[in-house]
Amino acid sequence: MEENLKQHSSSCIRVVFFGPESTGKTTLAKSLSAAFKTSWVPEFARKYLEEKLIRTGKICATEDIYPIAKGQMRLENKAVQKADRFLFCDTNLISTEVYAKAYFDGWCDTRVIEANKVNHYDTYFLTDIDVPFEQDLLRDRPHKRQEMLAAFKTALKEHNIAYTILKGSVEARVSQVTDYLNNMYEI
Repeated sequence: MEENLKQHSSSCIRVVFFGPESTGKTTLAKSLSAAFKTSWVPEFARKYLEEKLIRTGKICATEDIYPIAKGQMRLENKAVQKADRFLFCDTNLISTEVYAKAYFDGWCDTRVIEANKVNHYDTYFLTDIDVPFEQDLLRDRPHKRQEMLAAFKTALKEHNIAYTILKGSVEARVSQVTDYLNNMYEI
């Protein structure tokens, strides 16, 4: 496997928030990392693509997928060194694969696909689309939320990953995750 896409080993529990754009993943990762006094991993693609758009006026292209994946894994590997018990991930490389396939007619960089066969997360939370869509510089699929949610569910099924779906307000979702983690990991 591509070394730049490999997770560093750790005894912490890796929790990933997974789902379409504008479904609260960043808010959840930040809130829960504060509540559990641990690290969280932001989404690398957002910063990378915003900078590219400002610099070139262009959005994501196929040649951006590997640098995005590499940057995401670099952030995760840095954060896991400081994590205490849990590491909350705003996204992961399976999300990168889902978006690549959605934007590029089923194509994704094979290095990302191979990394997704090896890298491991302990708990997945799929964020539902029952929250208002918040437009920003990059978000471009408000009309395809249901389609994207289905793509994320399909990816979880294809990778044989168990997950819990999160619905409702931010507070309800934070409570649901907290209860799940407390029960699952006997905190």
